[in-house]
Amino acid sequence: MMWDQEIDATGLLCPLPVLKARKRLSGMEPGAVLRLVATDPAAVIDVPHFCAEAGHDLISTVEDGAAQIYLIRRR
Repeated sequence: MMWDQEIDATGLLCPLPVLKARKRLSGMEPGAVLRLVATDPAAVIDVPHFCAEAGHDLISTVEDGAAQIYLIRRR
């Protein structure tokens, strides 16, 4: 799947991956897709919760070694 913007949050701990995603998504057009790469173990809980609370669509979650890759569609 294609994405419009990407954030590499590897090495950042909670809550920074979600805060960076929130800020970037706020400047994106509705329907645009953000790819977020994170290594924070808490991201597996934080990112889906953030998407549900903010109304964004969590399109996919993929494990890639120590990283999780999230595709989020802006509401």
